Amino acid sequence: MEDPALLNLLDHRFDELAVETHQNLAPRTAVAVGACGVALLMLPWRVCAVWLAIGLCIECWGWFASRAQYLGRPIDRTAQLNFLANLTALIVNWFMLAFLFWQTREPDGAVCAIVIWLSIIGFAQTFASRTPLGFTVCGVAPALGMLGVALTAAHYGGMDRRPILGILFLAIGFAIAGARQTFAAGRKFYDTQHRLRDSEAQYRVLADNVTDIIGLTSLTGEWRYISPSVVTALGYSVAEFCALPHFSYVHPDDRPGVEPRIDQLLATGGTCTVEYRLVRKDGSLTWMETSFTLISDPQTGAPFELASLSRDVNHRKALEQELTQALESAEAGAAAKANFLANMTHELRTPLNAIIGFSGILKRSRDLTAKDERHARLISDASSTLLGVVNGVLDFSKLESGVFEFDAQPFHPADMARSVVMLLEDQATASGVSLDVIADDAISPLSGDAPRLQQVLLNLLSNAVKFTEHGGITVRVEQALTPDAGCRLRVSVTDTGIGIAPNQLDAVFERFNQADGSVSRRFGGTGLGLAISKRIIELMGGVIGVTSKQDHGSTFWFELVLPPAQIPIHAAGEAAAQSSLERPLRVLLVEDVDVNRELVRAMLEPFEIEIETAVNGAEAIDAVGNVRFDAVLMDIQMPVMDGITAMRRIRAMADPQISRLPIIAMTANVLPEQVQRCLEAGADDHVGKPINIAQLLEVLSRWTDEERDAGEIRREMSA
Repeated sequence: MEDPALLNLLDHRFDELAVETHQNLAPRTAVAVGACGVALLMLPWRVCAVWLAIGLCIECWGWFASRAQYLGRPIDRTAQLNFLANLTALIVNWFMLAFLFWQTREPDGAVCAIVIWLSIIGFAQTFASRTPLGFTVCGVAPALGMLGVALTAAHYGGMDRRPILGILFLAIGFAIAGARQTFAAGRKFYDTQHRLRDSEAQYRVLADNVTDIIGLTSLTGEWRYISPSVVTALGYSVAEFCALPHFSYVHPDDRPGVEPRIDQLLATGGTCTVEYRLVRKDGSLTWMETSFTLISDPQTGAPFELASLSRDVNHRKALEQELTQALESAEAGAAAKANFLANMTHELRTPLNAIIGFSGILKRSRDLTAKDERHARLISDASSTLLGVVNGVLDFSKLESGVFEFDAQPFHPADMARSVVMLLEDQATASGVSLDVIADDAISPLSGDAPRLQQVLLNLLSNAVKFTEHGGITVRVEQALTPDAGCRLRVSVTDTGIGIAPNQLDAVFERFNQADGSVSRRFGGTGLGLAISKRIIELMGGVIGVTSKQDHGSTFWFELVLPPAQIPIHAAGEAAAQSSLERPLRVLLVEDVDVNRELVRAMLEPFEIEIETAVNGAEAIDAVGNVRFDAVLMDIQMPVMDGITAMRRIRAMADPQISRLPIIAMTANVLPEQVQRCLEAGADDHVGKPINIAQLLEVLSRWTDEERDAGEIRREMSA
């Protein structure tokens, strides 16, 4: 017993036979009229007329019996039985015409009968063999009737029936063999069709229910399919959307970015993804991300269709906008922070310049009493401490913003450690604490940023001096080769101070943190030094750490791998140690603050330097145009005309002696971008405030050397 699915397939094939029968009604009618004309040659006209009338009635009946199948309307079992009866009547009518020809008992009548019977079998083979029921009605039943007539009915006298029967049997055999092949192929074909219909139905259910818009268009832009999700996404019905002009639904501002991409895809093939705004039916806008794919014929490789998958990305665009706004806010905050930091450091360094400068001059004065000299030294120490706080905040800000840069130069680790110890030796001696450096004589020069390492060591050593009230402090420098031909440098600072509790060790390198809140009140400090040291060492690729025992002292250390130096190392500070100039100089000091002008005069007075002053950039331009100077010390922030503008105008002067005049920016603007701005405006060098007299003298000496002009020095510095 066949299952319901097989019965449905047979019904479907039988309905297809009805469609083909309906389509061939006109040719069959014409053949029936022709067959009637032939029959008039051998049969009475009344018989022929009756046969033709019956045939035409059957054809009219068949037109109505197969009309529903032809139009694709729903078919019930009654309609199928009606068509079966019509098909049976049609075959019987043609069979009877062949029987009438056979009954003439003439050779020509027998030939006509056989031809009609074989034509009926041919009709069954051609049209009805896809359905067993149709083949039975149109082929098997007429074939059996034909054999019965040939065996039993009257015939032309003397005619041998055996060849006729043999040929008829062969024809029936061919028809049956062909029908079997057709049945097998038809079953396979319809099974495949059934699976394809199921698969298509599944994909259509998927396409019709996804929220993304799935579309297929021809290469000329006509829509072949658009998923119903377009209704929810854009508000158009499928028919309305397909009727819109191509790309008219894309926002006008976005069309120039969409159409060229599609044209390029059609030319080169492949896929592309485009983001653009679509105009909904109500006029509102929605962001879409569409992936276009050019589909090619698998046989010929020729493109024939464009597939698109569009997804609503409004939520993502809103998030991107929020992120963009957050980024802009963060950048604005960073800019505000940078501006505040720049202004703060400038405002702090300007008075510190006077305090540190004049206190330094006072300390060197021979006219002070011991008590006054001590007061001057205390002022100098306190202002230096305050400068250290300002520098610490500035360094940490640069580390946080990622603008901290390193300059690798050859240096000697032992000399670097000794120079730092010398800076704090007086302070340690005053506290009754010994300060020693232990370094192996075999330590060799390395290449690294020595000033930054000095800064780290100075932070570690300053803390050791601050927190050690008795005993001693030891700086140990060690060096060992690494397998990759580098050198591992280890520097440690061991003290006999107050130590750190075990539960506080992990926090000592955090910013604005000290091991104990009372320490801040007792010893002072911002808690930034160790945090800055940690960041510097880590940015250099090293590690930093501490071991400590409360009330017994601490050991702070750092390690990093540096390459060996490739050039000879000179003693640290050799060049900067020169505190005198080779010849007298005339220098223009451009400074708007009276106390700073007085300070620079006092600092340079012992060194045969003639100072002339200007209080703004405009006066500086007039001065260099009237008097020959060896150098210009230029402040930046001034009224009337700032230093940046003044330097640019001096560099633009036609007189080469003036345009090439060495200009040294001497300002409290010390941030990297501020220094770079000075250099871009035409400054040859930069000296930050508070002014270090040794640095200032070294810069003046370098830029006023008569043996080398400013252009040569600039070329050397840029190289």
